Amino acid sequence: MSSEAAPQPAIVLVRPQLGENIGKAARAMLNFGLTDMRLVSPRDGWPNPQAGPAASGADVVLERARVYDSVADAIADCTHVFATTVRKRGVTKPVMTPEQAAGAIRSEPGRSAILFGAERSGLETDDVAIARTILTVPINPEFGSLNLAQAVILVAYEWSKGEALVSPTATDLDPPASQDELDGLIGHLDRMLDESGYFFPPDRVPTTKRMLRGLFTKPAWNAQEVRTMRGVLTALERPRPR
Repeated sequence: MSSEAAPQPAIVLVRPQLGENIGKAARAMLNFGLTDMRLVSPRDGWPNPQAGPAASGADVVLERARVYDSVADAIADCTHVFATTVRKRGVTKPVMTPEQAAGAIRSEPGRSAILFGAERSGLETDDVAIARTILTVPINPEFGSLNLAQAVILVAYEWSKGEALVSPTATDLDPPASQDELDGLIGHLDRMLDESGYFFPPDRVPTTKRMLRGLFTKPAWNAQEVRTMRGVLTALERPRPR
């Protein structure tokens, strides 16, 4: 099946506790083009006033979110269900990474669902038993603590790799200053420093000037930066009367 024909996976939050975390999960989803959020028995009910501010503009995900009484109801239209967990639960099922799961979602017909458990306890054993595949994120065994939005964004990112998402518009850098412009700036500074008596003792003048030139040629100044600095030096040369 082509990636265009494969529907996006449903993100199922099972018994989420805080509206703020639901909002953050929605933000993570929309960052990577996912909009199908399903909530199973959210602790504080739905809608939740804390979700909107945390979503930071991902309102379309919250507005479309559907609420269910059970995991079975939430995934009734799905043909492949993944359970995210880092704990062994005595259930023998295939185990995939987010990258592998993304490939499976695209290659298999029908809609997929990815289950995420409550913030403190994760998915229950019965929730995992419903799934066909366990989805596990490779993580530091000494500190395997991911919050809900982090887990969602890892999975959503891997899925998004096969989507035609648009990267942020690149901002072209200003072209670097010409050598003539840079020489003008350095000469301007040299004159000011000479008039102020900075170059002393005489035998150190060549070394000091070389050091200053090196300082001004290192950053690859662009033309606007050179003009700004020339303006600064001119202002220092001709201070305004008070």
